[in-house]
Amino acid sequence: MDLPTVAIVGRPNVGKSTLFNRLVGRKLALVDDRPGVTRDRREGDGYIGDVAFRVIDTAGLEEADADSLLGRMRAQTEAAILEADAVLFVIDARAGVLPADRPFAELVRRAGIPVILIANKAEGGAGMAGAYEAFSLGLGDPIPFSAEHGEGLGQLQDALREVLPEPDDEEDEDGEGGKGLRVAIVGRPNAGKSTLINRMIGEDRLLVGPEAGITRDSISLDWEWRGHRIKLHDTAGMRRRARIDDKLEKLAVSDGLRAVRFAEVVVVLLDATIPFEKQDLTIVDLVESEGRSLVIGLNKWDLVADQPGLLKTLREDCTRLLPQVRGVSVVSLSGLGGEGIDKLMQAVVDASEVWSRRVSTARINGWLTDALQRNPPPAVSGRRIKIRYGTQVKSRPPHFALFGNQLDALPKSYTRYLVNGIREAFDLPGTPIRLSLRTTKNPFEKG
Repeated sequence: MDLPTVAIVGRPNVGKSTLFNRLVGRKLALVDDRPGVTRDRREGDGYIGDVAFRVIDTAGLEEADADSLLGRMRAQTEAAILEADAVLFVIDARAGVLPADRPFAELVRRAGIPVILIANKAEGGAGMAGAYEAFSLGLGDPIPFSAEHGEGLGQLQDALREVLPEPDDEEDEDGEGGKGLRVAIVGRPNAGKSTLINRMIGEDRLLVGPEAGITRDSISLDWEWRGHRIKLHDTAGMRRRARIDDKLEKLAVSDGLRAVRFAEVVVVLLDATIPFEKQDLTIVDLVESEGRSLVIGLNKWDLVADQPGLLKTLREDCTRLLPQVRGVSVVSLSGLGGEGIDKLMQAVVDASEVWSRRVSTARINGWLTDALQRNPPPAVSGRRIKIRYGTQVKSRPPHFALFGNQLDALPKSYTRYLVNGIREAFDLPGTPIRLSLRTTKNPFEKG
């Protein structure tokens, strides 16, 4: 269903992200008492009763030079206004109408689309004087509202029903729900994640710049690549935990970790000029422990492309440093120049297929017989460990179970041998593999 779009705008710290979370029914946007938390446009499916819409949270409107970070944030907000069917203009009812509100009220009025004025933080009748003062903005009757407590939702529902067009009920051409393959882009700060996604989708949708750590919220975007529907998740840069002392950065990293957990494929983006730093390896460990499919992207390749043999060397480094994801795809690319994106996306699609692969029990046991003959399990206290049979219990990631006696005494070196054998025999490169060892109960053992 193609939903109408509603943009939430206003100056910083009036409660836009709290309103966004209220409308989508989840705490998706980061919220803090300090102003300027939101930077990128964040989108979600909102609803109030029977009124459904696409809602966009935006950065606070501030006067600033166009080339500065604040100026680029404002440009993102203005772009959201232009693509919206209606605007929720939010003021702080307790502070009343401030001089900074007026030029931005004029901005949304000039956009020529319906505007609903929200006098937020008016819970329990507080701030009613500020709500009445909002009449002076010339944007119609203000709705006394509390995003924190949900007061005023009925009035907002009625107002939205009057101004929003009917949603388009047409299904996507392939009849699917439109969710697509969930792909998270993660990495250290300033690895070029947002720049890469902007190049992928062909528009300056995400805020970028030379400053490290611009992205805070995990932003999801719908995209299509060669007939594959993709849901891209941009995430905040992940630094070492010991270096994070700011509450907002902790929230941003937590948001990124949540994106990893809900992704199907995770692209770990490395800076090709300084690849495989300790934090890069830690991030790959995190993705593997979460059981997500993995692709490694070497971004900024245009800066090192003149070094012959470098890609081969880095792939060998990857095999040596990341044995737990042996065979993972390593793709060189340039998010700024657009080179290598098709190779990256093909690797993403291939990794998803491997992650979802199932192997028949007959093939597993044929492999197991050969593996045990080549390298039998060791003996424990004079008794040889016996592995009787195996099966795949689930996929995404591939999870295998082996059954036998005394398997709890199997050395880790032997389980690594089995995992590596499974990876090679069934063509499972780069994906996490889970192996459960299940000891069958001896019916003659006295309980």
